[in-house]
Amino acid sequence: MRILVLSFYYEPDLCAGSFRTTAFVNELQKQLSPGDVVEVITTMPNRYKSFSQSAPQNEQNGNVHITRIPLGTHKSGFMDQSKLFVKYAYAVWKELQKRQRYDKVFATSSRLMTAFLGALAAKHQKVPLYLDIRDIFPDTLQSLFAKSKLRFAVPVFQWIEKYTVNAANHINLVSRGFERYFTAINGTVPYSFYSNGIDDIFMNVDFTKTEATGKTVLTYAGNIGEGQGLEKIIPRLAGALGEEYEIRIIGDGGRKERLSEKVREYENVKMFPPVDRETLLEHYRQSDILFLHLNDYEAFKKVLPSKLFEYAVTNKYIIAGVNGYAKDFVKEWIAGAMLFTPCDIDSFKSAFDETAVQAPIDRTEFKHRFSRAHIMEQMAKEVYEL
Repeated sequence: MRILVLSFYYEPDLCAGSFRTTAFVNELQKQLSPGDVVEVITTMPNRYKSFSQSAPQNEQNGNVHITRIPLGTHKSGFMDQSKLFVKYAYAVWKELQKRQRYDKVFATSSRLMTAFLGALAAKHQKVPLYLDIRDIFPDTLQSLFAKSKLRFAVPVFQWIEKYTVNAANHINLVSRGFERYFTAINGTVPYSFYSNGIDDIFMNVDFTKTEATGKTVLTYAGNIGEGQGLEKIIPRLAGALGEEYEIRIIGDGGRKERLSEKVREYENVKMFPPVDRETLLEHYRQSDILFLHLNDYEAFKKVLPSKLFEYAVTNKYIIAGVNGYAKDFVKEWIAGAMLFTPCDIDSFKSAFDETAVQAPIDRTEFKHRFSRAHIMEQMAKEVYEL
């Protein structure tokens, strides 16, 4: 059996899509029979311009072959990333022309177009398609471009999304908040709900704080883009918390420069570039509180941020500015977490005044239920048997 895996990001790139797809392929490899082959076509690490990670363009790992397409760097803007995807799509199509036929196609997508590329590849090969959908791209665009000249593009992406979803033989949704949206497009295809999870690197780690700073350390680690809206909350958070707290922001993205400008006057905010996961573990260890925030857009009421799983395993207190399904998920599954309305400093103050920050917090049941290895084992089996 020959299985094609399409993912714009793959290890050693730093992002949720890379971690998820790498874990999926590792689990799928364990289930292969002798003679089976998995071919991954992805990109050279490019998620953040400020974090350079080398990787071979062609890599053979047993019966898994990885092809990484070199794309160069970008500035995280919509147009920049669109250009990179066109390069990726063109390179994938060239690769497909010179390779043997496949028996099935697996495509994972938070930006829709990789899923669309998977739909085209499956149709070209006349084989089944399994989609792993991590975002609702047109829905997000509708929020982001509501007052932009680019809003004309939304109907185009809605058509692409409809074509892609109707081309699938099986669809996995990482958030149950997506279910109503996608079943309205295609209610006959089988759906699964394998969420993001906790990677092994975070399991069985002692996150006890060893650094005595004299301050309470609140850490955000991840993308700094329009979707996170940090520039709308961090400056006000810094003012509200005062000098007893040190706010650490780790990451990069299209809004980092704007955020840096707005927090320049606050000495209690420290900015750090993206770091590898080993270094990130140390940042988590030296933190007292972990912070998560999504912009106040309608589209984000359906998502379930992968960062929640990473944060929860540390047993540190979590403060999350989220709404919708993510809010419900935190209430049900994550003990020791404070919720507030995104972008609303009054909501934060009200909730924080009633909060007793505690640590460590026992989340044993959460770790067991949401182990990435366990989740991916089930999903890989489903893909293999498609």
